[in-house]
Amino acid sequence: MPSIDEALRDAAAQLQAGGVAQALLDARLLLMAATGLSQEDIIRDPSTELSAQQQACFAEMLARRQAREPVSRILGRREFWSMEFAISPDTLDPRADSETLISAALGLIADRNGRLRILDIGAGSGCLLLALLSELPGARGIGVDVSQAALDVARANAERHALTERAQFVACDVRAKGWARQAGAPFDLVIANPPYIPDAEIAALVPEVSRFDPRTALSGGADGLDFYRMITISLPELLRPGGSAVLEAGHGQALAIQGFLLDAGLAVQDARHDLGGVARAIIGRMETR
Repeated sequence: MPSIDEALRDAAAQLQAGGVAQALLDARLLLMAATGLSQEDIIRDPSTELSAQQQACFAEMLARRQAREPVSRILGRREFWSMEFAISPDTLDPRADSETLISAALGLIADRNGRLRILDIGAGSGCLLLALLSELPGARGIGVDVSQAALDVARANAERHALTERAQFVACDVRAKGWARQAGAPFDLVIANPPYIPDAEIAALVPEVSRFDPRTALSGGADGLDFYRMITISLPELLRPGGSAVLEAGHGQALAIQGFLLDAGLAVQDARHDLGGVARAIIGRMETR
């Protein structure tokens, strides 16, 4: 059986040859999962031989990563906002860029102990709503999604983080008439990471996304903006006076989304940029009547 060091070296070489970025890091994460060893164990005893069972498990995981399945999907979990979330084939794999929405939303809230109502549109794994609730002890929230399977994952994540008393997840389709009432309007804060990839561009995305993220979580119509049109037109019904909406945008979409917010009667604030410089969090405020 190969040693830890040999297994890591060979695995990283295979992944790198297959075009996987951060090949050594991915190999290490998979080896830790396959063996139950910590990073300290791997560093301290690199000459330890893998058992046959460990080697078989590692080889299976490695084959999946060579097929460009993300490590997070192989492990069934992703860290977001320093919290661990279960994910499944029915949920979007949370990205660090989406943490920009959490920072932007928290920056809008003067009293973090206040009794706020939050709506998360397209909740998926529940990471946005649950991250906000972890920072806002007086808040309660509803996450809506068209996928019942995704909502099951979100509920499990709420239980994992002891937030079931303050988080509710409801099946709801924003394309349906009267969906805002079904969601439980009005709210103090609406947050959403809707599908925003133009349909014709999905196939050209990196395989980790195009092959493994659910298409329903990616497909934003011909121009990628279909869901923004549906969401923004409903914001006057969804938001209380003085309430805010924080919407995630794709590259180059900020101006169009800000236009939709203005058309809906909201005041628009400056967009918040992610670490890559993309205008990622688009903010609108329902003026006090």
